[in-house]
Amino acid sequence: MIKTLAKSVREYKKPAILSPILVSCEVILECLLPFVMASMIDEMDGTSMRPIIKYGIILIVLAMLSLYFGYAAASAAATAATGFAENLRKDLFYKVQDYGFADIDSFSTSSLVTRLTTDVANVQNAFQMIIRGVVRAPLMLVFSIVMSMMINVKMSFIFIAIMPVLGIALFMIFKVVYPIFKRIFKKYDALNNSVQENVAGIRVVKSFVRERYEAQKFNAASEDVRAEFTRAEKIIAFNNPIMVLCMYTAMFLVSFLGAKLIINTRGSEFTTGELSSLTAYGVQILMAMMVFSMMFVMCSIASEAANRIAEVLCHESTLTSPENGVTEVPDGSITFDHVSFKYSERSKKYALADINVEIKSGETIGIVGGTGSSKSSLIQLIPRLYDVSEGRVLVGGRDVREYDLVKLRDEVAVVLQKNVLFAGTIKENLRWGDPNASDEELERVCKLAQADEFIRQFPDGYDTRIEQGGTNVSGGQKQRLTIARALLKKPKILILDDSTSAVDTRTDALIRKAFAEEIPDTTKLIIAQRMSSVEHADKIIVLDGGKIAEVGTHEELMAAGGIYRETYDSQTRGREVAS
Repeated sequence: MIKTLAKSVREYKKPAILSPILVSCEVILECLLPFVMASMIDEMDGTSMRPIIKYGIILIVLAMLSLYFGYAAASAAATAATGFAENLRKDLFYKVQDYGFADIDSFSTSSLVTRLTTDVANVQNAFQMIIRGVVRAPLMLVFSIVMSMMINVKMSFIFIAIMPVLGIALFMIFKVVYPIFKRIFKKYDALNNSVQENVAGIRVVKSFVRERYEAQKFNAASEDVRAEFTRAEKIIAFNNPIMVLCMYTAMFLVSFLGAKLIINTRGSEFTTGELSSLTAYGVQILMAMMVFSMMFVMCSIASEAANRIAEVLCHESTLTSPENGVTEVPDGSITFDHVSFKYSERSKKYALADINVEIKSGETIGIVGGTGSSKSSLIQLIPRLYDVSEGRVLVGGRDVREYDLVKLRDEVAVVLQKNVLFAGTIKENLRWGDPNASDEELERVCKLAQADEFIRQFPDGYDTRIEQGGTNVSGGQKQRLTIARALLKKPKILILDDSTSAVDTRTDALIRKAFAEEIPDTTKLIIAQRMSSVEHADKIIVLDGGKIAEVGTHEELMAAGGIYRETYDSQTRGREVAS
């Protein structure tokens, strides 16, 4: 885990290394201060100000240097930690971009969001503390104990004896609290999932007046996180009292035994200045232990966060481009060769079973079937959004697994069921299909997708701003914009996954007519619930329960009198009744 995360330090190695070096200088100077103070106290005889002036100047210089090194160390640590967090977020985000749908499904979207935000913030805070504290605390302990031994060996053993007690206490607290933090992060995922689901479906929530139910569901998840955090914090709360009790017991023993030794030996074995400096070193040891304590708390929280981040960074995508993959797709022909597919290795049931079909380049293919017949699963195998479990999918006569992923997907444009538009202008959204497209090209594809007319009705036309998720356009307008965006790619294969369901039948017919006239060489796969959307297709595939039930033209399937005929007749009767 540490090795994986360390790769994200990169250009911030210099401040990350510089910070502990500067801290070392700060600690050495701080440890010299009590020693100089002891000398000043012992040389003061009440007759001259000379010792005060001499040692006072030395103390001021040491304090100023310590202040400078402390500030420089803090600045370097802050630079390194924030830079490390920035790189970590980039690495996580870029890694997720390479994930296949199956990989994202295995983590869940809400969990990935938590890892990119909360987990990275926890690791950043721990990293900043560690690169300072990991040097400061041990050095402060070692120097303080060494300096105290130089003053009086017997008295210094009081501090040494207290260390194991504190160490055992910290270890026991960590052992109990770590599993709790492990559970907390999983509950954070559930909490974020509740928020994400609610915000994404806020219109549905309000239309069904389910705000109170959603609030109760959120409160339950939030209360679960609070209860676990409270339990963990209560256990961690033992840390400070134990530490303070041990250290002040040590300070009391040093003061009591030191004062007794001064009186009994009349200052011959132990002086007032030495008692003062030994007390100061006791305070420094206490401060070092407090740093250890804070590091312990931060590391307890951050260790599980770091493991979760490393899990994402180390996860190898199930979909990868082959080495020296094919970079040219000859045409838009598609072959499903004994294809079977299931979403998880653990699944017993196949979503698709033994699919065999050949599609010629330039053909228009209709795909129909009932809900859950795996229509979307079928088309997602073509651009390798998922990989087949058995058999082969061939595009342009080659197995899709032989192609470079980017090149393959550049030639396959998919308009999925859930149309997504991003915050920005209409032009910016359309240019996802081709960043270099001219305004004339944008207008051409929008005319093909029957989007140009409504775009020109907006006051700002193609410069109209789309809100996040496309909330300021209708469902039909959103569908037409996403179709135009896909056409801008000039793909060899165009897949429309029920992407004209929100437009009227006239507009649907105009879109299909434009496709036939303007992109005759592009293979077009149209998934639809409306039979009128596919009845003019060159071939219609009827899916039922993940298997091909029927294949043929509209006329052939009507003559066969199977599922297609039954569905077509029911829709026709429905239209007649409605009219």
